Amino acid sequence: MPHVARVITVSDRSAAGLREDRGGPLAVSLLRDAGFDCADAVVVADGADSVEAALRVAATAGPGLIVTTGGTGIAPRDRTPEGTARVLDRELSGIAEELRRRGLSDTPLSVISRGLAGIVDPGTLVVNLPGSTRAVASGIAVIVEIAPHVLDQLAGGDHA
Repeated sequence: MPHVARVITVSDRSAAGLREDRGGPLAVSLLRDAGFDCADAVVVADGADSVEAALRVAATAGPGLIVTTGGTGIAPRDRTPEGTARVLDRELSGIAEELRRRGLSDTPLSVISRGLAGIVDPGTLVVNLPGSTRAVASGIAVIVEIAPHVLDQLAGGDHA
């Protein structure tokens, strides 16, 4: 049975219908290609409160992976990490560090991504990605390598 994934795009302009969401649909497509059962992306406005609310709704749908795209930078409304921090029970800083490290091959600006990764108990992995399609593509490549193991461990699986 495939693992479940959900994607949340965080963007004022996409939420207002002023810009097409490209990062969310790309994340969904790549997750599906990797064997995840993934619904279409949900789009919410920037800000910690909207991110927190969307993550809480997604996490109540049951165990699985939640990927956010957007809002990880340093612009005034980029508050995805702050909203994410409110819902995480345990942080997995190594995932966020690896996403930034691998992103360096695309742009030196990857080091200013403030994205987080962690667990919402009992069984959900949350990972923040930047909103650019390049960052989504490289980030999903990292996530699909580790998420199945993390989700199996959260479900009580034995260490590999």
